[in-house]
Amino acid sequence: MTAPAWTRELLRGAALVLLAALALQLVFALRIAAMRVLDPQSTSMQRSEAWRLLVERRRIDWSQTWVDRERISANLQRAVVASEDAAFAEHAGIDWDAVETAWRKNQRAEQRGAAAARPGRPPPKLVGGSTITQQLAKNLLLSGERTLARKAQEFVLTLMLEALLSKQRILEIYLNNVEWGEGLFGAQAAARHYFRVDAARLGPEQAARLAVMLPAPKRFEKRPDSAYVAGRAATIVARMGAVQLP
Repeated sequence: MTAPAWTRELLRGAALVLLAALALQLVFALRIAAMRVLDPQSTSMQRSEAWRLLVERRRIDWSQTWVDRERISANLQRAVVASEDAAFAEHAGIDWDAVETAWRKNQRAEQRGAAAARPGRPPPKLVGGSTITQQLAKNLLLSGERTLARKAQEFVLTLMLEALLSKQRILEIYLNNVEWGEGLFGAQAAARHYFRVDAARLGPEQAARLAVMLPAPKRFEKRPDSAYVAGRAATIVARMGAVQLP
């Protein structure tokens, strides 16, 4: 007994969707594998930001210079790991402890926000548990939309990055492409812009101040010497000695 025509069409459509999804993963895997020897020229996030600047300002003010990991101060590497992902050298891309901690904090924040809700009052700020590898996966190859499908793809790309690239290479690509201000990307451009030195010559406090900016670079670039940045930087400097670099 043969299946109805609509069932066969449904199965054929599902098979085509599955093949397309697998083909997309293969493309992503090949692109990541190529990054073992080729430096990425741009990221998805950077292309989106360049388009935004072009549309809004009719010009693109951009600063980015690739430098090899050996030319990025160990101070900056330690500061970024201490601030963004203390277990970077140990986890396999996902820090489940950090995810659980972030979930608990967000649950408490939402409960407090619901109890104190008032018209016009902004919702509580939620924290994330993303690792450096997850941030790289998102910025490198994905759009900025917040959907379950994009988060699932981020998870797959994170595992690919960890499987195909060394920790040293992941950190190198991250530090050369992360945003440090509007149109300002990478450690070298940030070091020159904020401190007038090369990335290789950043001291501990300078490196810590740059690390503080990463969660919200566009906000912190307006007040890079604020009391918050200074206080948070002091905390990061105190943690840097315990950081294990890959």
